[in-house]
Amino acid sequence: MLGLEKKDFQLLLIVIGLTLFAPFLLNPFPEGSDLAQFNAGYPDLMQRFVIFGIFAIGFNILFGLTGYLSFGHAAFLGAGSYGAVWMFKLLSMNVLPAIAISVVIAGLFSLLIGYVSLRRSGIYFSILTLAFAQMSFALAYSVLTPITGGETGLQLALSDPRIFGAAQTATGNIPVPALFGLEMRSSFEWNVGAWLFTFNAGYYLAAFFMIIAFYISIRIFRSPFGMMLRAIKSNQTRMSYTGLNARPYTLAAFVISGMYAGLAGGLMASMDPLAGAERMQWTASGEVVLMTILGGAGTLIGPVLGAGMIKYFENIFSKINETILHGWFAFLPDGLEDVVVAMIYPFIGKGWHLTLGIMFMLVVIFLPGGLVQGGQKIGALFSRKKAEETKPNATEPAE
Repeated sequence: MLGLEKKDFQLLLIVIGLTLFAPFLLNPFPEGSDLAQFNAGYPDLMQRFVIFGIFAIGFNILFGLTGYLSFGHAAFLGAGSYGAVWMFKLLSMNVLPAIAISVVIAGLFSLLIGYVSLRRSGIYFSILTLAFAQMSFALAYSVLTPITGGETGLQLALSDPRIFGAAQTATGNIPVPALFGLEMRSSFEWNVGAWLFTFNAGYYLAAFFMIIAFYISIRIFRSPFGMMLRAIKSNQTRMSYTGLNARPYTLAAFVISGMYAGLAGGLMASMDPLAGAERMQWTASGEVVLMTILGGAGTLIGPVLGAGMIKYFENIFSKINETILHGWFAFLPDGLEDVVVAMIYPFIGKGWHLTLGIMFMLVVIFLPGGLVQGGQKIGALFSRKKAEETKPNATEPAE
């Protein structure tokens, strides 16, 4: 169905189900309980899950299929954000034109950078992409201030023309991004006993684009084009001996990956119409590398899992402080409580990067295939146990 094999179609249905029911799945604990700290079902975080999932899916098309490791993909994320905000300033607050122009700008920008960077491979390619990204960050931060807003970022203003939309609301405020009148910040809250579920318009728009992006990535992975990219990763030298030129394929993968990043940048601006140079920094590029490797480079759903894992740590674990820890371990004797809190606190709050780093090292050492490989091993273990339980008892030879 939809041009997919049965296994791929089932995987797509799983992704659709997870995104549609995310408000329920990410709010497992009642409001007001001690464990409510671990709930992640609020709009801002759910939007980040799917937007960075798109970013990681696109990066995986380049890195996972071709093996080309880019350290500068955040440049396209930032370019998409700037393009979207300029559309809000000049055209209207409708998110569709802003998202479309963000993809186009990121595609053109990635075509330029990819054409130059792909003249080299290996570490030289990685350093070139990093250099271009840092150049882009420097230009956005200082040189191109009239276009990018410099240090303060590009923001909306009441003086913006907005040719096809109102420059300001009836109350004199700046309009907010919307989809044909439906504001991205619009939310519906549903109280079910002690639970509170929030359904946000911006999240479901971003989730829709993530599902489309995921479907396209499946088609790319299973296409002859995807097979060519795998061949490049396997042995590009052998391909060149057969007379095949790998550069058009790697450039196409680079541009597609950049367009995914631009889509993520456009969605970020659609949720919060602000674009800053920090989105182009090398740290943002490194983050998507971690997401892809943590989830499983070269797998379909791995980058989405990796993006969700990192954003969960960033937004949930980083907010746990000593007061919360003391509340959790208040049942312990005072001296023991202080010792336990002192042992745990370096790994949460401001030290959440330490926990993420340890987890990343463990994944690289024991699960090179990322979280997906871990899930496959667990599934194989249960399948083996089930097979052993259903296996008929071996017959004993007659004496």
